[in-house]
Amino acid sequence: MKWFFNLFNKKENNTVKKYLIVGLGNIGSEYVNTRHNIGFKVLDFIAKQENLTFSTAKLGDIAEYRIKGRTVFLLKPNTYMNLSGKAVKYWMDKENIAKDNILVITDDLNLAFGTIRIKSKGSDGGHNGLKNIQLLLNTTEYPRFRFGISDAFKKGQQVDYVLGEWSEEEKEKLQERLKISSEAVQEFVLAGLNNAMNTYNGK
Repeated sequence: MKWFFNLFNKKENNTVKKYLIVGLGNIGSEYVNTRHNIGFKVLDFIAKQENLTFSTAKLGDIAEYRIKGRTVFLLKPNTYMNLSGKAVKYWMDKENIAKDNILVITDDLNLAFGTIRIKSKGSDGGHNGLKNIQLLLNTTEYPRFRFGISDAFKKGQQVDYVLGEWSEEEKEKLQERLKISSEAVQEFVLAGLNNAMNTYNGK
């Protein structure tokens, strides 16, 4: 039985050391610089820092790297926003990644531009990507990273605003916010969810 116990522990340890960082967005050149694609933007920033290239795979573009004994998968679903859960569930199952080790990065209208809020659970807040992830994972209890895009739009213009490009003022500040966001993701992987929340929420 000792060999079985050791094998079981080895499998558990491998599971614990794998992380799936999901950036939500829409595929297509027309969406590249839109507010709704901030999840893709954060992952692109991390990939550039780590000298990674995304490869097109099942249900998304994926990049993989190792850091201090941990394997990190960066996933940009190619399902379009409303079906993001399909890609998240597929890669969680394929790589045997626990839901506590995923982090979903998304835009948030209720936060000021660039504000970070990392949470262990929560509602979808009307966000279609989170709504589909919640449906397919059958839970609201998974870590998510909300990046504030503010609500500086007039009544009835929410869709145009979310799918619109960053203002010149936002563009000037975006690189700094992407850098801080990438640091928050690394904190999540290396130090855990609570440390990431305590260090970066509201920063």
